[in-house]
Amino acid sequence: MGIVKQWPLMRTSHPTRPLPTDMVLELARMAGHQVADKDVAGRIAAGAAAACAAVTGFAARGLNGTEPADFLAAQEDLAPAADARTEPPSPPPLLQPGAVTDLTALSLTEAATAVASGRCTSVTLTEAYLARAHIEQDRLNCFLTLDSDRAMAAAQQADEALRRGLTPGLLHGVPLAHKAMFDVAGDVSLRGARIHVAAATSDATVIARLRDAGAISLGQLNMAEFAFGPTGYNKHYQRTRNAVNPDYMAGGSSSGSGAATAARACAASLGSDTGGSVRIPAAANGVVGLKATYGLIPRRGVMKLSPSLDFVGPITRTVRDCARLLGVIAGYDAPDAGSSPRPVPDYELLLARGARGLRVARVRNYFFDHVTPDVVAACERSLTALEKAGARVLEVDVPEPEPLAELSRAVLYAEATALHGEWLRTAADRYSPQVRVRALTGLAIPASTYYEALCLRGLLLREFVSQAFRDCDVLLMPTLVIPVPRFADVDVGTGPALWDTLARLVQNTAPFNYLGLPALSVPAGCTANGLPASVQLVGRPFDEATLLRAADAICDRSRTGSQS
Repeated sequence: MGIVKQWPLMRTSHPTRPLPTDMVLELARMAGHQVADKDVAGRIAAGAAAACAAVTGFAARGLNGTEPADFLAAQEDLAPAADARTEPPSPPPLLQPGAVTDLTALSLTEAATAVASGRCTSVTLTEAYLARAHIEQDRLNCFLTLDSDRAMAAAQQADEALRRGLTPGLLHGVPLAHKAMFDVAGDVSLRGARIHVAAATSDATVIARLRDAGAISLGQLNMAEFAFGPTGYNKHYQRTRNAVNPDYMAGGSSSGSGAATAARACAASLGSDTGGSVRIPAAANGVVGLKATYGLIPRRGVMKLSPSLDFVGPITRTVRDCARLLGVIAGYDAPDAGSSPRPVPDYELLLARGARGLRVARVRNYFFDHVTPDVVAACERSLTALEKAGARVLEVDVPEPEPLAELSRAVLYAEATALHGEWLRTAADRYSPQVRVRALTGLAIPASTYYEALCLRGLLLREFVSQAFRDCDVLLMPTLVIPVPRFADVDVGTGPALWDTLARLVQNTAPFNYLGLPALSVPAGCTANGLPASVQLVGRPFDEATLLRAADAICDRSRTGSQS
């Protein structure tokens, strides 16, 4: 019996049974945590129950998997062959002739071309972004810090370097901003919380690479507290509001990154993604968000939530911008044990191949469960756009993904509780109630359950890739299964609705953090409430170039209005 057939049996033979609350209270006491009462202990146990049941089901059938250290090797083994093309076609012009009236309306790649060619200066570009950032901050609360003086000084240096004849980098003089969890030398990373560590002594690897490419930083962007939550909930700094309609959820945990990029308060941004935290805010705000393959983008100098599931990712307004930003930050980082030495292709150049010949599959099972009709319609419009671009569209079934989301929970909460252990013991009152409950959920996940979930990862990755991509190159599904909700619909506190709300938002994103596969959220028109609709494209390990080609076909049609 194959793995696919065993999973439904696992769900019926091993029903979810939370640990007794008395046991959770005793575990908390032994670990030095102050869990207030049985009600709180019950919520912690409920959050861990499905994860424990999933692992128990696999273990009962003797599926022990491989060593967790082999997971990166499995990604490498399953990657497609390296590109053999020796003369890639040239990309189209990035900047059309004529006067530029609103510099923030330029895409990232267009802005970089404008600065490099002398059509505008970095100073005028940065002034334009700072002016817009101050306006959008009042409307959206997307920044935690906005450092105008530092940004203007960097812009002046960028212009002076060009006057001296320096060859510009790919992002020379372009203002970006990033989620408040990346190390920047001399700065305290705010992490969306009121518990701070000392100022960083060096830049995160990805920040250093952006700086080397000439990018300018405007400041730190708002985020969910400690990156805990797909709604963007933050008791300390208040929520970020949706860039399209401020009454709606901006998504999380990279809420500021999604909203600021969509509102043109920065040219692009970086976020992090542990269960969907780049793709969900990108979807909610109508921009592009990428969770790359495990090992492609270094994570050194980035706040940890769950190291086995954490990913850094770009959030941009166009697919070409995503390709350029990915090309700058991707690549091997020797001190990062989870970094792949695989060569990084020229993603931007490969976009010129288009979608012709790609096999794009609508996934029949799980990913369209509980999906509203207007979200389905957005997916169908995207498939039509791909067909018109020359792709072949088909349908496939994939190995049942629901247990993957549960296994992801087992890993996430076990690691998060360990990482937050000292602060939860010494400064628990500085956590909001919702985040504190989630951060303590690992108390109800046995160490054996956590380790078995890690060991199953490589086995299930191989099973998923071999079956899901047997007849296609790209999988297509919604990013969010529901229209972007209002705040009132997701502000559920720590009550019984908490776990159901979170599970629904990450239904289609969390499985790919566990598998480590590349997943790209792309805007695809609007739903009935006028908020953005998005589709998620998923590919083989290290095949981001193919996802970007498919995404570009969808976005091209969206920009021309054929998908509205």
